[in-house]
Amino acid sequence: MKLRDFILRRVLLAITVVFGVLTITWILAFIVGDPVTMYINENTPAEAIPAIRAAHGFDEPWPVQYFLYLSNLFQGNWGVSGSSSNMPVLEILALKFPATIELAIVAMIFAIILGIPLGIISATRKDQKIDHFTRIFSLAGVSMPIFWFAFMLKYVLYYYLAVNNLPHLPGGERYDTSTYLDFEFITGFLLLDSLIQGNIPIFLDGLVHLIMPGFALGYLTLAIITRMMRSSMLEVLKEDYITLARSKGLREKVVIYRHALRNAMIPTVTVIGLAFGGLITGAVLTETIFNWPGLGRWAVRSILFADLAAINGFTLLVAIIFVTANLIVDLIYGVLDPRIRFG
Repeated sequence: MKLRDFILRRVLLAITVVFGVLTITWILAFIVGDPVTMYINENTPAEAIPAIRAAHGFDEPWPVQYFLYLSNLFQGNWGVSGSSSNMPVLEILALKFPATIELAIVAMIFAIILGIPLGIISATRKDQKIDHFTRIFSLAGVSMPIFWFAFMLKYVLYYYLAVNNLPHLPGGERYDTSTYLDFEFITGFLLLDSLIQGNIPIFLDGLVHLIMPGFALGYLTLAIITRMMRSSMLEVLKEDYITLARSKGLREKVVIYRHALRNAMIPTVTVIGLAFGGLITGAVLTETIFNWPGLGRWAVRSILFADLAAINGFTLLVAIIFVTANLIVDLIYGVLDPRIRFG
């Protein structure tokens, strides 16, 4: 199979998955509640409801409603969020998406910077004390619920230190809104916008606010990367070419970082790509705990208010992110390893 055909097949598969997700979410919303509730509230007169239902096609048979739903999606009309003052869902997603992505990127940076070195150290010092510590550290990350770990971090690094008048991390929000009242967003990304405007104090303040929620969100991914890196490195170190490299008298650092690491990174890169999508869903609880103004916190509020349009919009966006991450990993894999696209 040519690389072009491999890419085309993967793209078509990704489109099919997204189409399946939006179909399932629409069916569930159709079964669970009445879609007309997106456009009415307690002040809407009862006699006006039939006209609203007819205006949006909710009085049509379900196949026609489904076609109208797809048509509206492709035209950028994802409905309105009743729990957010009837704002268009797409506008809310665009408004809150940068905060969530910024948090997810920081969490992934934590996971990569700490996870890969820990995995390498654990593999090269197998069954030593540092290996046992790393395995316990990663096992704890895989086992602990994100919300519990986030609560513990907030209690220790914010509440306990603050009560004892010790230096502490911020307990929530993206930045100190009481100090920086006049800050204006350009792209929606706090760190980027602060650099564009040359506002270093708010850049540093934003970084400090990201430490605790970023680490809480990224700990699970950190643990997975560490375990995968260790496992991959141990397998690679058993290969004949590693034995040959050592027999030539190459230094151990050269053997590890020039010969073993490149091959051990292949499955780890896959995990990194797939885990990024998971950070978006993990942000639902993390953002709620740390009062982070992103998609996750908004999604929780939408669920509490049974806001079908908002729930569908969030679900569809997460599906697109997951599928895109999978697609990128598949394409990278196909380029790096011809056996995958020719297999």
